[in-house]
Amino acid sequence: MGEIRYLPVPDGLATERIDSALSRMLGLSRSAVSKLLEDEKVRVNGTAVSKSHRLNLGEMIEVDLAPPTLSPAPVVGMEIIYEDEDLVVVNKPVGVAAHGGPGWDGPTVLANLEAAGFRISTSGPPERKGIVHRLDVGTSGAMAVAKSELAYTKLKHAFKERKVHKIYHALVSGHPDPAKGTIDAPIARHPSKEWRMAVVAGGRPAITHYQTLEVLPGAALVEVTLETGRTHQIRVHFSTIGHPCIGDTFYGADPKQADQLELKRQWLHAVELQFTHPRTNEHTVVKAPYTDDLLRVLTKFRQWQ
Repeated sequence: MGEIRYLPVPDGLATERIDSALSRMLGLSRSAVSKLLEDEKVRVNGTAVSKSHRLNLGEMIEVDLAPPTLSPAPVVGMEIIYEDEDLVVVNKPVGVAAHGGPGWDGPTVLANLEAAGFRISTSGPPERKGIVHRLDVGTSGAMAVAKSELAYTKLKHAFKERKVHKIYHALVSGHPDPAKGTIDAPIARHPSKEWRMAVVAGGRPAITHYQTLEVLPGAALVEVTLETGRTHQIRVHFSTIGHPCIGDTFYGADPKQADQLELKRQWLHAVELQFTHPRTNEHTVVKAPYTDDLLRVLTKFRQWQ
């Protein structure tokens, strides 16, 4: 029994020949795609087409594929917390970038998934194909990558339109007062230190909502949601109100405490993604457990009570 896939024509492939487009979309050779077309296993808007058919925006491609015979290998050092035919969500470790680029030659989510045999959407720039959102190298947690063109198109728009609900947990220095509130302060490049961000008059609007979950000796565990997605937004906002993330010496955390805790990065984790599934339209929730280094530090604070 074949597997039926429905692929809306993505923006970047309009006017392209279907054999070339499907080769890119499905990661198949041109000859394999030609065979599917010859066997009438490819339809556009319900009608079988030849390999010379040129795609138009709004068309829906239906492909009858044989089910895969091999499962992807485990991704070393990176937990898969959700996967289906359209997307994969990883619990990104610290020290791993979303994708490669100038100035970064370390491990990436994209390279790890591809090395393990996961099919990734071909949409987007080559170095960022399948990437619908990112987490900083120093931030761990839930990060989604599109496997199908359908998922890339829909999730990319959902993230851009702020329809994906992202929840973070941060362990911050001191006890924010009030315990629940909103930080509304514009963010831009630091006026004298271009390598960091800061609250700057005339910067881009930035709004952070937080709620204290747990009060600890000298620290608080807070849940954070964002209305905007500025670079280093959570770190900058909590530093600005005098409560930097524990371990975030870049934005004002106590370096002696970071050394004592053996924490080499900010205590910040993307714990949950909520989104409408691109294929089923079902409300989907994916949760990422704390990484070992964050859990170890949190346990220490709880033991100090």
